[in-house]
Amino acid sequence: MTTPALAVIQHFFDPATWTYTYVVYEGDGSPCVIIDSVLNYDPKSGRTTTTSADEVITFVKHHQLTVSWILETHAHADHLTAAPYLQEQLGGKLVIGDHITQVQSVFKGVFNLDAQFDTQGKQFDRLLKEDESLPFGHLSLKALYVPGHTPACMAYEIGDAIFVGDTLFMPDVGTARCDFPGGDAAALYRSIQKIFSYPAQTKLYMCHDYPPADRPPEFMTTVGEEKAKNIHVRDGVSEEQFVQMRTARDKTLEMPTLILPSIQVNIRAGHFPEPESNGIAYLKIPLNAV
Repeated sequence: MTTPALAVIQHFFDPATWTYTYVVYEGDGSPCVIIDSVLNYDPKSGRTTTTSADEVITFVKHHQLTVSWILETHAHADHLTAAPYLQEQLGGKLVIGDHITQVQSVFKGVFNLDAQFDTQGKQFDRLLKEDESLPFGHLSLKALYVPGHTPACMAYEIGDAIFVGDTLFMPDVGTARCDFPGGDAAALYRSIQKIFSYPAQTKLYMCHDYPPADRPPEFMTTVGEEKAKNIHVRDGVSEEQFVQMRTARDKTLEMPTLILPSIQVNIRAGHFPEPESNGIAYLKIPLNAV
Protein backbone atom coordinates (compact mmCIF):
# COMPACT_ATOMS: atom_id res chain seq x y z
CA MET A 1 0.00 0.00 0.00
CA THR A 2 1.41 3.37 -1.02
CA THR A 3 1.47 6.13 1.60
CA PRO A 4 -0.21 9.31 0.31
CA ALA A 5 2.13 12.24 -0.27
CA LEU A 6 2.01 14.94 2.39
CA ALA A 7 1.63 18.56 1.36
CA VAL A 8 3.95 21.28 2.59
CA ILE A 9 2.13 24.62 2.84
CA GLN A 10 4.02 27.91 2.89
CA HIS A 11 2.08 31.13 3.48
CA PHE A 12 2.92 34.71 2.52
CA PHE A 13 1.12 37.73 3.99
CA ASP A 14 0.51 41.03 2.23
CA PRO A 15 -0.23 43.54 5.02
CA ALA A 16 -1.59 46.26 2.72
CA THR A 17 -4.51 44.06 1.64
CA TRP A 18 -4.55 41.56 4.53
CA THR A 19 -4.15 38.79 1.95
CA TYR A 20 -2.54 35.36 2.26
CA THR A 21 -0.88 33.68 -0.70
CA TYR A 22 0.04 29.99 -0.50
CA VAL A 23 2.60 27.76 -2.15
CA VAL A 24 1.73 24.07 -1.76
CA TYR A 25 4.27 21.39 -2.64
CA GLU A 26 5.64 17.99 -1.61
CA GLY A 27 9.30 18.81 -1.01
CA ASP A 28 12.32 20.51 -2.53
CA GLY A 29 12.45 19.97 -6.28
CA SER A 30 8.79 18.99 -6.56
CA PRO A 31 5.88 20.46 -8.54
CA CYS A 32 3.80 23.07 -6.71
CA VAL A 33 0.72 25.26 -6.92
CA ILE A 34 0.33 28.92 -6.01
CA ILE A 35 -3.01 30.10 -4.61
CA ASP A 36 -4.29 33.72 -4.50
CA SER A 37 -1.28 35.86 -5.36
CA VAL A 38 -1.02 39.64 -4.88
CA LEU A 39 0.16 42.39 -7.21
CA ASN A 40 0.90 45.48 -5.13
CA TYR A 41 -1.09 48.52 -6.25
CA ASP A 42 -0.99 52.15 -5.14
CA PRO A 43 -4.49 53.63 -5.68
CA LYS A 44 -3.18 57.19 -5.43
CA SER A 45 -0.71 56.88 -8.29
CA GLY A 46 -2.08 53.92 -10.24
CA ARG A 47 1.35 52.28 -10.03
CA THR A 48 1.90 48.56 -9.55
CA THR A 49 4.88 46.85 -7.98
CA THR A 50 5.77 43.19 -7.48
CA THR A 51 7.14 43.09 -3.94
CA SER A 52 4.69 40.46 -2.67
CA ALA A 53 4.95 38.30 -5.79
CA ASP A 54 8.74 38.49 -5.73
CA GLU A 55 8.73 36.92 -2.25
CA VAL A 56 6.86 33.97 -3.71
CA ILE A 57 9.23 33.76 -6.67
CA THR A 58 12.28 33.78 -4.39
CA PHE A 59 10.81 30.96 -2.31
CA VAL A 60 9.89 28.84 -5.34
CA LYS A 61 13.34 29.23 -6.88
CA HIS A 62 15.14 28.60 -3.56
CA HIS A 63 13.32 25.29 -3.14
CA GLN A 64 13.72 24.43 -6.84
CA LEU A 65 9.97 23.99 -7.28
CA THR A 66 8.19 23.65 -10.61
CA VAL A 67 4.92 25.58 -10.81
CA SER A 68 2.09 23.49 -12.23
CA TRP A 69 -0.93 25.69 -11.50
CA ILE A 70 -1.50 29.31 -10.43
CA LEU A 71 -4.97 29.37 -8.88
CA GLU A 72 -7.54 31.99 -7.93
CA THR A 73 -10.33 31.17 -5.50
CA HIS A 74 -12.42 33.90 -7.17
CA ALA A 75 -12.16 37.28 -8.91
CA HIS A 76 -11.01 39.29 -5.90
CA ALA A 77 -12.42 42.74 -5.17
CA ASP A 78 -9.78 43.80 -2.63
CA HIS A 79 -6.47 43.14 -4.38
CA LEU A 80 -5.02 42.64 -7.85
CA THR A 81 -3.71 39.21 -8.73
CA ALA A 82 -0.08 38.80 -9.76
CA ALA A 83 -0.84 35.59 -11.69
CA PRO A 84 0.45 36.70 -15.14
CA TYR A 85 3.69 38.01 -13.61
CA LEU A 86 4.21 34.75 -11.73
CA GLN A 87 3.49 32.78 -14.89
CA GLU A 88 6.01 34.87 -16.83
CA GLN A 89 8.69 34.26 -14.18
CA LEU A 90 7.89 30.69 -13.17
CA GLY A 91 5.61 29.04 -15.72
CA GLY A 92 2.41 27.21 -14.79
CA LYS A 93 -1.19 27.51 -15.94
CA LEU A 94 -3.71 30.14 -14.75
CA VAL A 95 -6.77 28.52 -13.16
CA ILE A 96 -10.13 29.67 -11.77
CA GLY A 97 -13.61 28.19 -11.33
CA ASP A 98 -15.76 27.88 -14.44
CA HIS A 99 -18.45 30.21 -13.09
CA ILE A 100 -16.06 33.13 -13.67
CA THR A 101 -17.99 33.59 -16.92
CA GLN A 102 -20.98 34.87 -14.92
CA VAL A 103 -18.80 37.45 -13.19
CA GLN A 104 -17.22 38.52 -16.49
CA SER A 105 -20.65 38.99 -18.07
CA VAL A 106 -21.89 41.14 -15.18
CA PHE A 107 -18.84 43.39 -15.07
CA LYS A 108 -18.59 43.71 -18.82
CA GLY A 109 -21.85 45.61 -18.44
CA VAL A 110 -20.82 47.51 -15.30
CA PHE A 111 -17.67 48.83 -16.97
CA ASN A 112 -19.17 49.02 -20.49
CA LEU A 113 -16.29 46.98 -21.88
CA ASP A 114 -15.98 46.75 -25.64
CA ALA A 115 -17.06 43.82 -27.77
CA GLN A 116 -13.52 42.42 -27.77
CA PHE A 117 -13.73 41.56 -24.08
CA ASP A 118 -14.28 37.80 -23.85
CA THR A 119 -16.82 36.52 -21.32
CA GLN A 120 -16.07 32.81 -21.81
CA GLY A 121 -13.06 32.75 -19.49
CA LYS A 122 -10.50 32.47 -22.28
CA GLN A 123 -8.11 34.79 -20.40
CA PHE A 124 -7.44 31.79 -18.11
CA ASP A 125 -5.69 28.58 -19.12
CA ARG A 126 -8.09 26.31 -17.26
CA LEU A 127 -11.63 26.66 -15.88
CA LEU A 128 -12.36 24.15 -13.13
CA LYS A 129 -15.72 22.51 -12.59
CA GLU A 130 -17.01 21.37 -9.21
CA ASP A 131 -15.25 18.21 -7.94
CA GLU A 132 -12.69 18.37 -10.76
CA SER A 133 -9.13 17.49 -9.73
CA LEU A 134 -5.73 18.80 -10.80
CA PRO A 135 -2.54 16.80 -10.22
CA PHE A 136 0.82 18.28 -9.28
CA GLY A 137 3.47 15.67 -8.73
CA HIS A 138 2.23 13.09 -6.22
CA LEU A 139 -0.31 15.58 -4.89
CA SER A 140 -3.64 16.70 -6.28
CA LEU A 141 -6.27 19.31 -5.51
CA LYS A 142 -10.03 19.04 -5.71
CA ALA A 143 -12.28 21.98 -6.61
CA LEU A 144 -15.17 22.71 -4.25
CA TYR A 145 -17.81 25.08 -5.60
CA VAL A 146 -18.69 27.48 -2.76
CA PRO A 147 -20.76 30.39 -4.15
CA GLY A 148 -22.22 33.16 -2.03
CA HIS A 149 -19.54 35.81 -1.66
CA THR A 150 -19.51 35.78 -5.47
CA PRO A 151 -21.28 33.38 -7.84
CA ALA A 152 -17.91 31.97 -8.93
CA CYS A 153 -16.08 31.13 -5.69
CA MET A 154 -14.05 27.92 -5.50
CA ALA A 155 -12.31 26.40 -2.51
CA TYR A 156 -9.45 23.96 -3.06
CA GLU A 157 -9.05 20.75 -1.10
CA ILE A 158 -5.51 19.35 -0.85
CA GLY A 159 -5.11 16.41 1.51
CA ASP A 160 -6.50 17.39 4.92
CA ALA A 161 -6.51 21.10 4.05
CA ILE A 162 -9.05 23.37 2.35
CA PHE A 163 -8.13 26.79 0.96
CA VAL A 164 -11.44 28.56 1.51
CA GLY A 165 -10.92 31.87 -0.30
CA ASP A 166 -13.28 34.52 1.08
CA THR A 167 -15.98 32.03 2.13
CA LEU A 168 -14.90 31.99 5.78
CA PHE A 169 -12.65 34.14 7.94
CA MET A 170 -11.09 33.35 11.30
CA PRO A 171 -13.75 32.50 13.92
CA ASP A 172 -13.54 35.90 15.63
CA VAL A 173 -14.00 37.71 12.29
CA GLY A 174 -16.84 35.69 10.78
CA THR A 175 -17.78 35.35 7.11
CA ALA A 176 -17.52 37.08 3.76
CA ARG A 177 -19.87 39.80 2.56
CA CYS A 178 -22.52 38.92 -0.02
CA ASP A 179 -23.52 42.31 -1.47
CA PHE A 180 -21.40 42.26 -4.63
CA PRO A 181 -23.21 41.53 -7.93
CA GLY A 182 -24.32 37.89 -7.86
CA GLY A 183 -23.66 37.52 -4.13
CA ASP A 184 -26.16 35.45 -2.16
CA ALA A 185 -26.18 35.04 1.62
CA ALA A 186 -28.29 31.89 1.52
CA ALA A 187 -25.89 30.35 -1.00
CA LEU A 188 -22.95 31.31 1.22
CA TYR A 189 -24.58 29.60 4.21
CA ARG A 190 -25.00 26.39 2.20
CA SER A 191 -21.43 26.61 0.93
CA ILE A 192 -20.17 26.94 4.49
CA GLN A 193 -22.21 23.90 5.52
CA LYS A 194 -20.46 21.97 2.73
CA ILE A 195 -17.12 22.88 4.30
CA PHE A 196 -18.48 22.09 7.77
CA SER A 197 -19.33 18.56 6.61
CA TYR A 198 -15.61 17.73 6.62
CA PRO A 199 -13.98 16.17 9.74
CA ALA A 200 -13.40 18.57 12.62
CA GLN A 201 -9.61 18.35 12.28
CA THR A 202 -9.66 19.51 8.64
CA LYS A 203 -7.41 22.56 8.31
CA LEU A 204 -8.92 25.69 6.77
CA TYR A 205 -6.54 28.20 5.20
CA MET A 206 -7.76 31.78 4.96
CA CYS A 207 -7.38 34.11 2.00
CA HIS A 208 -7.63 37.10 4.37
CA ASP A 209 -7.52 37.95 8.03
CA TYR A 210 -8.78 41.22 9.49
CA PRO A 211 -7.82 40.65 13.11
CA PRO A 212 -9.13 42.51 16.13
CA ALA A 213 -6.58 44.69 17.90
CA ASP A 214 -5.71 42.06 20.49
CA ARG A 215 -4.15 39.48 18.14
CA PRO A 216 -1.84 39.36 15.11
CA PRO A 217 -3.03 38.11 11.69
CA GLU A 218 -3.54 34.33 11.47
CA PHE A 219 -3.85 32.14 8.40
CA MET A 220 -5.24 28.79 9.54
CA THR A 221 -8.00 27.33 11.68
CA THR A 222 -10.02 24.09 11.58
CA VAL A 223 -13.54 22.99 10.77
CA GLY A 224 -14.05 22.20 14.46
CA GLU A 225 -12.92 25.65 15.56
CA GLU A 226 -15.17 27.37 13.04
CA LYS A 227 -18.20 25.28 13.96
CA ALA A 228 -17.67 25.97 17.65
CA LYS A 229 -16.68 29.63 17.60
CA ASN A 230 -17.43 31.45 14.33
CA ILE A 231 -19.27 34.61 15.35
CA HIS A 232 -21.56 34.47 12.30
CA VAL A 233 -22.16 30.83 11.47
CA ARG A 234 -21.22 28.51 14.36
CA ASP A 235 -23.26 25.41 15.11
CA GLY A 236 -26.84 26.31 15.98
CA VAL A 237 -27.11 29.31 13.63
CA SER A 238 -29.88 28.66 11.12
CA GLU A 239 -29.85 29.69 7.48
CA GLU A 240 -32.58 32.23 8.17
CA GLN A 241 -30.64 33.76 11.07
CA PHE A 242 -27.47 33.90 9.01
CA VAL A 243 -29.13 35.54 6.01
CA GLN A 244 -30.77 38.15 8.24
CA MET A 245 -27.47 38.94 9.97
CA ARG A 246 -25.41 38.96 6.76
CA THR A 247 -27.88 41.16 4.89
CA ALA A 248 -28.07 43.71 7.70
CA ARG A 249 -24.31 43.76 8.19
CA ASP A 250 -23.55 44.16 4.50
CA LYS A 251 -25.65 47.33 4.39
CA THR A 252 -23.19 48.94 6.84
CA LEU A 253 -20.00 48.09 4.94
CA GLU A 254 -18.04 50.43 2.70
CA MET A 255 -16.79 49.20 -0.66
CA PRO A 256 -13.23 47.81 -0.64
CA THR A 257 -10.63 50.45 -1.46
CA LEU A 258 -9.35 48.57 -4.50
CA ILE A 259 -12.63 47.19 -5.86
CA LEU A 260 -12.65 49.17 -9.13
CA PRO A 261 -9.10 48.37 -10.28
CA SER A 262 -9.17 44.85 -8.82
CA ILE A 263 -12.29 43.68 -10.61
CA GLN A 264 -11.22 45.10 -13.98
CA VAL A 265 -7.84 43.38 -13.77
CA ASN A 266 -8.91 40.13 -12.12
CA ILE A 267 -11.70 39.29 -14.57
CA ARG A 268 -8.92 39.43 -17.19
CA ALA A 269 -6.92 36.79 -15.25
CA GLY A 270 -4.65 39.58 -14.01
CA HIS A 271 -3.85 40.99 -17.43
CA PHE A 272 -4.13 44.75 -17.93
CA PRO A 273 -6.38 46.27 -20.62
CA GLU A 274 -4.74 46.82 -23.98
CA PRO A 275 -2.59 49.98 -24.01
CA GLU A 276 -4.05 52.94 -25.86
CA SER A 277 -2.35 54.95 -28.62
CA ASN A 278 0.08 56.52 -26.15
CA GLY A 279 1.23 53.11 -24.88
CA ILE A 280 -0.52 53.44 -21.51
CA ALA A 281 -3.25 51.11 -20.24
CA TYR A 282 -6.25 52.67 -18.50
CA LEU A 283 -8.93 51.46 -16.09
CA LYS A 284 -12.44 52.89 -15.82
CA ILE A 285 -14.36 54.52 -12.96
CA PRO A 286 -18.15 54.47 -13.40
CA LEU A 287 -19.44 57.85 -12.19
CA ASN A 288 -22.71 58.02 -10.23
CA ALA A 289 -23.58 54.49 -11.29
CA VAL A 290 -26.66 52.95 -9.68
